[in-house]
Amino acid sequence: MSATPDRSAPERPAGRLRTDPDSVERDLAKLVLTVVELLRQLMERQALHRVDKGDLTEEQEERIGMTLMILQRRMEEMCDRHGLRMADLNLDLGPLGTLLSPAGEAPR
Repeated sequence: MSATPDRSAPERPAGRLRTDPDSVERDLAKLVLTVVELLRQLMERQALHRVDKGDLTEEQEERIGMTLMILQRRMEEMCDRHGLRMADLNLDLGPLGTLLSPAGEAPR
């Protein structure tokens, strides 16, 4: 006996943005926060690279560290405001892996 797929509900590809008014704002916030988090991680990697090379004074290192900590805190606040977790921002790119470095893991 062969099973036939349920055709009563339209299929929606996984991971696509929904266009109903209730989810549009959350999905847009998720997209924007994902881009901001990607840039934050890239800035952090660049800062670590410069620290390792010895390009920065102690004062510059301190200022960059504080700035990155504040930005991380603001990202978490924005996620909370929109009902998101930081993990929700990490897009799955299929065979390429995920877009963002997992929290607490050294940048790639």
